Amino acid sequence: MSDLVDHLSEPALNRTRAHVEIEWLIHLTDHAVVPNVRRLTDDEKAALRAVITEFGARDIDEMATTERVTQHDVKAVEYYLKERLHRIAPAPEDRGLAELIHFCCTSEDINNLSYALMVKGAIEQVWLPRATTLVEALATMASDLRDVPLLAHTHGQPATPTTMGKELAVLALRLQRQLRRIEDAEYLGKINGATGTFGAHLAAVPEADWLEISRTFVEGLGLTWNPLTTQIESHDWQAELYADVARFNRILHNLCTDVWSYISIGYFRQIPVEGATGSSTMPHKINPIRFENAEANLELSTSLLDTLATTLSTSRWQRDLTDSTTQRNIGTAFGHSLLAISNVAQGLAKLAVAEEVLAEDLEHNWEVLAEAIQMVMRAEAIAGAPGLDSPYERLKELTRGHRVDQQRLREFVGSLGLPDAAAGRLAELTPAAYHGIAAALVDWARD
Repeated sequence: MSDLVDHLSEPALNRTRAHVEIEWLIHLTDHAVVPNVRRLTDDEKAALRAVITEFGARDIDEMATTERVTQHDVKAVEYYLKERLHRIAPAPEDRGLAELIHFCCTSEDINNLSYALMVKGAIEQVWLPRATTLVEALATMASDLRDVPLLAHTHGQPATPTTMGKELAVLALRLQRQLRRIEDAEYLGKINGATGTFGAHLAAVPEADWLEISRTFVEGLGLTWNPLTTQIESHDWQAELYADVARFNRILHNLCTDVWSYISIGYFRQIPVEGATGSSTMPHKINPIRFENAEANLELSTSLLDTLATTLSTSRWQRDLTDSTTQRNIGTAFGHSLLAISNVAQGLAKLAVAEEVLAEDLEHNWEVLAEAIQMVMRAEAIAGAPGLDSPYERLKELTRGHRVDQQRLREFVGSLGLPDAAAGRLAELTPAAYHGIAAALVDWARD
């Protein structure tokens, strides 16, 4: 998960804070917001931005050393950048430039923008590509198995047949909907001072259009501007995003439990991995550990995401620090989700459908055709055919609580006196063929 660490970790947070501070300095000088401060040259801007692209272990250690003195993480970033700026613009007349670092900012101005950029990067560059690849693989698997008949089990009992592909497609479509919501997520940011009033801004430079300066800066970072906040950006976008990811997790968890159950009754075979051991004492076993590991990671991820969404939605009056501690766990929440996605992908890749087991199960459950027979009886009775009264009750008496084989059903249908066309349709019907348009429905899960 090293690519996630690059977005959601303490070093990533400090690097992103430095990025926001540098871009704020450049924004203020480019727009000549503060009188008597010169614009930075292109070379100076490039050198400042190189601080971020070249950010590494030495910078992390330097900030940590400074923070041990300041006892304040954002202040440590500010001092770090002032020292860098003095190297880049060392002339005595440029000393005032350093005072534009963190100008009119509260720590939360920097933090909210940093977290928004970090989460946006983690979602768009790491989590979404992995999740999308998994769902595409699931949709392909559904398409490959679209015509494989499957005895459905509602309430765990034999029910109207479907196809394995259609059942996987249901899950694929559900996951695709969540991916679309996550793809459309908004990442909000603000930069408006200690209580969101632009008070210090107006006191320092009253003639500046601070609303426009704030808007263009936030939007220039690739975020959605939030003009109306307390000291903190309200975090509602985070709660919305985490709820969507948690819902994706829950649906993926449903996939895991379904596939695990299909494996347990022999509908799927697991392809052995060379050299792998399923049990320390039972040599025959191939345990569905990928799906079990995924379940556990999804539960942990979802629990953390739920906590994040709940905690981040509330802040006492203009500010409390509950969000500061809570947001440190964003990376952990996404890490568990990514581990689950990886496990599911590996698990699905090692499955083979046992068509003969599915076919045998269907052949032993002819009573599932009772639904089709009674619906044909209803339709023909409505059309005026005689002797077809109480179809549900008659099929219930015939089938409920015990098995009915092909011969017994055919005898029952033959005794009904159905019109030839209806009788012919039922005569051709088998459990394996009784799955409607299930195969065609799979196409709804194809992007």
